[in-house]
Amino acid sequence: MAAILITLFAVATRRLKLVPTKGQSLAEMALDVVRVNIAEDLLGKKDGKRFLPLLTGIFFTVLAMNIPGIVPGFNIAGTSTIGMPLVLAVVAYVAFVYAGLKKHPLTFLKASLFPPGVPWPIYIIVTPIEFFSIFILRPITLALRLLMNMVAGHLLLVLTFSATWFFFFEMEGFWKVFGIGTFAFGFIFTLFEMLVAVLQAYVFTLLTTVYIQLALAEEH
Repeated sequence: MAAILITLFAVATRRLKLVPTKGQSLAEMALDVVRVNIAEDLLGKKDGKRFLPLLTGIFFTVLAMNIPGIVPGFNIAGTSTIGMPLVLAVVAYVAFVYAGLKKHPLTFLKASLFPPGVPWPIYIIVTPIEFFSIFILRPITLALRLLMNMVAGHLLLVLTFSATWFFFFEMEGFWKVFGIGTFAFGFIFTLFEMLVAVLQAYVFTLLTTVYIQLALAEEH
């Protein structure tokens, strides 16, 4: 999937023209999903441009690794095993911590762990919660959200098409009719998984951008 992704973008951007070809137009439309709807919308033009390569890489990596879940012969997404979601979550984690420390080197950690306006005795409770929420829970939820969604889709497809095989080839007589129903459900779930593949790539990239935006916020 990585090789296919690189090849597609290499071909689409090999000979860029002022009046784009169909391939170039499709590539630009795909890139604008991240550039306009996520990066610039949440971070503004300056910071959006700075983090655009990272966010674009995350979006298309997640999308490319989600797609094999509906490809016959592959039948399992690269993101439905813990390795890939974990790596992507670590990348997102490093990105928002780096963004915060880069822009607010002296105040990022203090503002994150000691929110202003809270009475000092309350920090005994608030600071551990903030630390756990920001620096531990964020990457964990990013990884698990992607993993669980893709695993759930994989299990649905396995169940429906396994049932189809069972009714068509293991059962006799009237029972074969049920195979038509399970195949129809499998086809519907396959279309739904196509939507989920795109949606999860969008959500993962969007949340990464939100975390970067919070790290860059001026209150730090």
